[in-house]
Parts: sequence; structure tokens; C-alpha cells
Amino acid sequence: MPTTKTLREGSTQKRAAILTAARELFLSDGFDRTSVDAVAARAGVSKRTVYDYFGDKQTLLQAVVDGVGQSLITTIRRILDDTLTEPTGAIDLEDVLVTFSMRIATDMLGSAEYATLQRLVRTQFGQLPNGGENSMADTPDEALAERFAAFAAAGLLDVPDARLAADQFIALTFGVALNRFGSANAAEDTRVRPLVVEGVRTFLRAYRAR
Repeated sequence: MPTTKTLREGSTQKRAAILTAARELFLSDGFDRTSVDAVAARAGVSKRTVYDYFGDKQTLLQAVVDGVGQSLITTIRRILDDTLTEPTGAIDLEDVLVTFSMRIATDMLGSAEYATLQRLVRTQFGQLPNGGENSMADTPDEALAERFAAFAAAGLLDVPDARLAADQFIALTFGVALNRFGSANAAEDTRVRPLVVEGVRTFLRAYRAR
């Protein structure tokens, strides 16, 4: 089926059922062995409905990846709201940033959703229309940059480029753990926390307001 035709938004319930069915089948059977017929049968819809909503199997796979990514972004924003709140008065920057980082390393990087996203992108990379790129990939970095800009406005950080500071913070904390251990899941690996703490301290040596 061509993907250039106008796709239906359709029923939210049916769309969710199709995405859930596709996600389960792509994970269990792989992209090549998963048929649109199988997705439709598991979702309880017609094959035509799957095509009307998503156009083709590759676009459906991309929608599954983006859906999981959106769920993770929701988790990240909740953690940001819980830990990096609007700075008021005296705060312990190191403690705040370590708390944020450890919540990310457990609630997000240790989640089933994150494991699903990694597995889908790793195993089905060649089938993704955008080459495995999540359409929301920059959102977490931009959200963190917004918080760093607020901390700078409050006189706590000196960050001429908030987005660069966010990228460097991520590289110094989760990036080090991922490079060294292949995972930054602090819920399962006690080696992650010391790296995160040292990464936060290194970041503050560079960016704490003098």
C-alpha cells in the first residue's frame, strides 16, 4: 500500500490497539515475520483499518518507536518537575542534580519502556523509515536546557549556551556509564551512581556560578 495517500486519524482506541499489537509482534517475531494480517488480528481490527491508519508496515514500526519515545519523554518531564523545580532560595546544586540523575537512571533508563525502545531500534534499525531516529530525540536535551537556563537566571549556574550545557551534562553522567558498562540502569548496577556523582561534580566545576 502506498504511504502517500491521506491517512485516517480514526478511533483513538483502535489506533492504540494497533500500536500495542504491532509492538508485541515486532518484539516477539521481528519485523520481517510480522504480517499486517497478524497485527490486525491481534488488534481486533480489519487489515484495511491498519493500512488506513498507518499506510504501510514501516510507517507502523516508526509509529511504535515514536510512541515508546513519547512515553519516555513524559517520564523525563515528570522527573524534571519533581527534582529540578524553579530555583528559590539556597539549594544544594550537587544534591539536586544527583537526585535528578539517579531518578533518570532508575525511572527512565531502568524502565521496560526504555529497554523496548533500545531493542526495537537495535533489531529493526534497517526497517525504520528515518533510519532509527526517534522524531522526539532532542526533546529531553531541550527540556533539561530550559531548566539550566532557569538556574542561570537565578544566578546558580553560568551557562552561556544552555543546550550545550545540557548535552555535556548528559555526556558526563549517563554517557560515561553507557560507554563503560553498556547501560546506565542504576536500579540494577550499583556502579552507575559513583559515575553519576563524579559527572555532576565535574559539570559543576565548569558551570557553577562564581
